[in-house]
Amino acid sequence: MARRARRIKNEINVVPYIDVMLVLLVIFMVATPMMQQGVVNLPTVGKSDQEVNAAPLRVEIDAAGAIKLHDKEETSNLADLKALVASVQAKQAITPNRPVVIAADKSIRYEQVMNAMDALKQANIARVGLLVQPK
Repeated sequence: MARRARRIKNEINVVPYIDVMLVLLVIFMVATPMMQQGVVNLPTVGKSDQEVNAAPLRVEIDAAGAIKLHDKEETSNLADLKALVASVQAKQAITPNRPVVIAADKSIRYEQVMNAMDALKQANIARVGLLVQPK
């Protein structure tokens, strides 16, 4: 008896793969419009939601760590951060929501600037920022 040698089939049936891909395509086409898109309103440069009528209060921290509060033509030397917070709160009682900017000498420790910002934020001063000098 002569045995017939079996041949190995070298073909791949791709029809099931095509069926799976078509099903996935339909699922993605149906599901994509249903996804929620988040909207983030980013601030733009040169435009703000509220007009700033009053000039900002300027807190200066010099190289020695002395704190000064500038309000238009008036300058106050302050002993510590508690005095700074009290002065800013008194000024904001007259003009609410007035911005406060901190200008610090570049040679002082960053920690002192952050302590001043933190003290103002903890006192519920809403608009606190840093004043920088452009190059």
